[in-house]
Amino acid sequence: MAKTKTKITIVGLGLVGNSIGLALGKGTRNYELVGHDKEPKAAGAARKRKAVDSTDWNLINACEGASVIILALPVAAIRDTLEVIAPHLEPGALLTDTASLKSPVLRWAEEILPNSVNFVGGDPVISAAGVGSGEASADLLQDTLYCLCPTATAAPDAVRLASGLVERIGARPHFLDAAEHDGLMAAVDHLPAVLAAVLLHSTTGSNSWRDMGRLAGGQYESGTQFASEMPEIFRDACLYNRQNIVHWIDTFVENLQKWRETIVSGNAEQLEVAFEEVMKARLLWLRHRASGLWDEAERPGTPRPPGFFHSLFGLGGRTAL
Repeated sequence: MAKTKTKITIVGLGLVGNSIGLALGKGTRNYELVGHDKEPKAAGAARKRKAVDSTDWNLINACEGASVIILALPVAAIRDTLEVIAPHLEPGALLTDTASLKSPVLRWAEEILPNSVNFVGGDPVISAAGVGSGEASADLLQDTLYCLCPTATAAPDAVRLASGLVERIGARPHFLDAAEHDGLMAAVDHLPAVLAAVLLHSTTGSNSWRDMGRLAGGQYESGTQFASEMPEIFRDACLYNRQNIVHWIDTFVENLQKWRETIVSGNAEQLEVAFEEVMKARLLWLRHRASGLWDEAERPGTPRPPGFFHSLFGLGGRTAL
């Protein structure tokens, strides 16, 4: 009798869910990919592009017997999903998510899930180019940083499995505390979304918008780009991470006032130096992000442990992808 393949379930078949499925489906594997989405069209599209091997319209059926469950869902949808599937999870299963907030998600996981399963929060940091395309791709997460925030009760093997899963899809695992993650993301992910919203509200609501809109080019386009077309994602960020976001709004307003004073002063040299400094800071950030070398510990040649994901799923060495 043939051995049943290990089951990995992806709940939520949008840009991130489909891209993870496409990446996991590449190369040699001995696991099946099952998908679930509340929208039948999304599930059908995922099957058609082969992001998953099959889909199940029933959430419980899709998750029963799965060794790994990936919740590619907005924050607000995660709690209800956990409550539905919690009684039907395989002992020892790993659950993870892809939301841009981690503290509330880990709190719900600890409250709702049985002790027999493990939860490791996840957040893939996707580039503007990947988001802008709007197209799922096996390479969407290639060489990107992928934040991992385990619960306090997650078994070491489950944590290693989550790290191996991230490596399997081509990303780089980055472990940090959930509260630290949310504080940092408030500045570099949630605040930019709020600023884009304010810029759009201020300009498109102007009586001069028709004329301005004709002249709006690349600068305006990049400044008003959102990382998702789902407004509930940004709503949830503001609701669940409000204290951190308000802190950064206050910091931004304070700095904006200083820039206003510099502009009012008409000091050409000071303005040029200010723009030069921030442009240099941006170029340095881009170089660090491209190389992935933020400190000495990440220099080439640093020893890395064997790929636990590959050994657990019978894939052999790290090259057997």
